[in-house]
Amino acid sequence: MIGPESAAWATLSRLAEAGAGADVAAAFKADPARESRYTREAAGLLLDLSHQRIDQKIFDALIALAGEVDIPSAFRAMFAGEKINNTEGRAALHAALRQEPGDAVGGAEIERLVLDGRERMLAFAESVRSGGRYDTVINIGIGGSDLGPAMATAALKGFAKGAPKVRFVSNVDAVALHDALEESDAERTLFIICSKTFTTQETLANAERAKAWLKKHLSDRDVSAHFAAVSVNAPAMDAFGVHPDQRFAMWDWVGGRYSVWSAIGLSLAIAIGAESFKRFLAGARAMDRHALSAPLDQNLPVLLALAGIWNINFQKISTLAVLPYTDRLARFPAFLQQLEMESNGKRVLRDGSPVRCATAPVIWGEPGNNAQHSFFQLLHQGGLLAALDVLLLRRSPVGDGEAATLALANGLAQIETFTLGQGGEPHRVHPGSRPMSVLVLESLTPETLGALIALYEHKVYAQSVVWGINAFDQFGVELGKKIGHSTLAALNAPDTVMGLASVCERLEALRD
Repeated sequence: MIGPESAAWATLSRLAEAGAGADVAAAFKADPARESRYTREAAGLLLDLSHQRIDQKIFDALIALAGEVDIPSAFRAMFAGEKINNTEGRAALHAALRQEPGDAVGGAEIERLVLDGRERMLAFAESVRSGGRYDTVINIGIGGSDLGPAMATAALKGFAKGAPKVRFVSNVDAVALHDALEESDAERTLFIICSKTFTTQETLANAERAKAWLKKHLSDRDVSAHFAAVSVNAPAMDAFGVHPDQRFAMWDWVGGRYSVWSAIGLSLAIAIGAESFKRFLAGARAMDRHALSAPLDQNLPVLLALAGIWNINFQKISTLAVLPYTDRLARFPAFLQQLEMESNGKRVLRDGSPVRCATAPVIWGEPGNNAQHSFFQLLHQGGLLAALDVLLLRRSPVGDGEAATLALANGLAQIETFTLGQGGEPHRVHPGSRPMSVLVLESLTPETLGALIALYEHKVYAQSVVWGINAFDQFGVELGKKIGHSTLAALNAPDTVMGLASVCERLEALRD
């Protein structure tokens, strides 16, 4: 059964049509215990859903919906290594990447592969970090081979003392690479090429430019020591010149957007060190165990997922603004864009039939204080209603207590205004009752960041179970890549005039 077929879905539809839960400001006035009623804690995170447009009947119906589609069984199937990615006949075992000995997530053989690969990767990271040969590490990748490690490295910058400078290059226009190379010494630079297939156009183009730069500055010397790689394609790495000792494994049971826990996180491990990377994994593992064991009405990923389903499917809200009140999480909205929209931006069910409801929202966002001075006007008074995820830190990542208090005060003030609104003359009216989930972290550490990412990973999967879609394929990103190769060939051909007609011809040829 999928969500729209369930009795709970029908109940939620009736409640939404009746306007239940719509006046959050009135609900707070009527129930002094509302905040504690809809707040839960786990793995170092606090989730407050009291600012969502829900009441107890809605909450109970959402929990019933999660039970009817059997989210607990879906979680167990994922952790057991069942082929829940049915279109590609694969498991989705990102949770296996943060397991400890004896967990056997995905089975004993998967556990062995993960633990052996982790030990080898972290040993290499420590040798780079402390060996003194390299002062700059440049990660070359795109999508999941860039967003996760780049976001996490920025978030945990405070744990990178004594490490080489770590930079990230993704865009094929080579601007980021150009800027990184301008500030680098070829003798002391290590490039990490992250590409599962070692065929990604953007990544290989930048990698070849990096190799040419090294050869220019190092003359005829062997440049292989300046490259490490994460891929499954050994022949391609041979051809490029990556030494076998500096290659690290990927597996087809981990999607790119879920891969920061694997050797794709090598650049992060170099930045923060092996012990902090293990703490990062431990935070995610704590959230894994919570997702697997907590009752539905206490389960943070499930509750966050259900709040989104209420907003998307019953409040008809198609967009979610992610607002972290710390600059350390500036890249977190971009990371969630891929995680959520690539996973659940689907038009068919698992069996190939059309979807029966809206799925993933459009994700966007910016650090909260900056956003207050730009698009908060629309959030408070605009005609387009957005759902909000507000992330707060109790303690400053840089040890500035006064600044942390100021940021927290701004966040709490905005939460109050989004909820209670304001009356008065028409131009000054704030309607309030903006639907909002509030996440609070005591501090931003490897553990809490790991738990935060895993929270959203499991949220995405829980939503896919309700909607009946496959969260783990991404065919929507592949067609443009195919056309891009033929377009490039056409642009490089002499006397070629590019236009929409020629693009359409190539599209038709691919369809045939």
